[in-house]
Amino acid sequence: MSHVIKGRGATHNKSGRFESIERLATDDGWGSIEDQQDRLKTTLGIDRSRTVISFNNSPDLPFDRSINPYRGCEHGCVYCYARPSHAYLGLSPGLDFESRIFYKPDAANRLRSELARPGYRCAPIMLGANTDAYQPAERRLGITREIVELLASCHHPLRIITKSALVERDMDLLAAMADRGLCTVAISITSFDNDICRPMEPRASSAQRRLQTVEKLAAAGIPVEVPVAPVVPELTDGELERILERARQAGASHAWYTLIRLPREVADLFENWLHEHFPLKAEHVLRRIRDCRGGKAYESEFGTRMRGRGTYAELLERRFQLAFRRLAFPGNQELDTTQFRAPAKSAAQLDLF
Repeated sequence: MSHVIKGRGATHNKSGRFESIERLATDDGWGSIEDQQDRLKTTLGIDRSRTVISFNNSPDLPFDRSINPYRGCEHGCVYCYARPSHAYLGLSPGLDFESRIFYKPDAANRLRSELARPGYRCAPIMLGANTDAYQPAERRLGITREIVELLASCHHPLRIITKSALVERDMDLLAAMADRGLCTVAISITSFDNDICRPMEPRASSAQRRLQTVEKLAAAGIPVEVPVAPVVPELTDGELERILERARQAGASHAWYTLIRLPREVADLFENWLHEHFPLKAEHVLRRIRDCRGGKAYESEFGTRMRGRGTYAELLERRFQLAFRRLAFPGNQELDTTQFRAPAKSAAQLDLF
């Protein structure tokens, strides 16, 4: 059963793919399902992961390591490619993903230990590659702030990607790091149409507010990128040039884009969302996505998973390149890895020199 819940992106809470029994709420005719779901609240749990740095060898990504202080994301973006990861916790990639959030309270201490290892090789760390490091829980928990403080103290290069204006809170640290060539911040924007954004990214900062964040960060000397991500064919693709123009006017020095990705459970979630919110466009949007994915909802192959393939994908790439050159984005320099100094293994341990 699908049901729109105010402030939530997913319209159902199907069991994860690893569960032996599939559970799906069904209305009994007494309105009990609607009453319960309308009162859906966010709950927090503790993630006891033993490490915090995740490494990858993907040729599609400009970084080989990342940190995600949170599992699940309250922003509730219905297209989020990270949703299937909640199935590993025995939870649903649907409503569970955006309402049952797990945090890593000792993330900074574990990161300190990992950076202090003799064999650690410094390279830029991406913060928030899977789930947003500046989602609502961060206001109270401050885990991301502790991580940024640690990275700043040992001059470790950092990249951040977020949809939240909360990143402005850490401008003092980020500006100091930027002065040393140690950080960039990416503020992704999908659409300026509130009728699309409200149901699609229900608890993320509005696109207009994110644009203000771009302006503030750029004014503070922090290199800012604006990913147009994701581009949704026949729904948000017409705004590509406008987003790039407004981002450049706000001070963004670099930009890029990705085509919507619908791995595993995300395909079903997004299709249900489309039929619920944009029923007249739904089939047209889905057909165009399949045109870019070899007739499927998604292709995971390196080289095409971020941009798609086929005529539409080629035209989108061409449009982006023309706008990027016309707007004269200068691009961002490579982050400096030579300044890194390993921290003490314990916060209580003093440096020898």
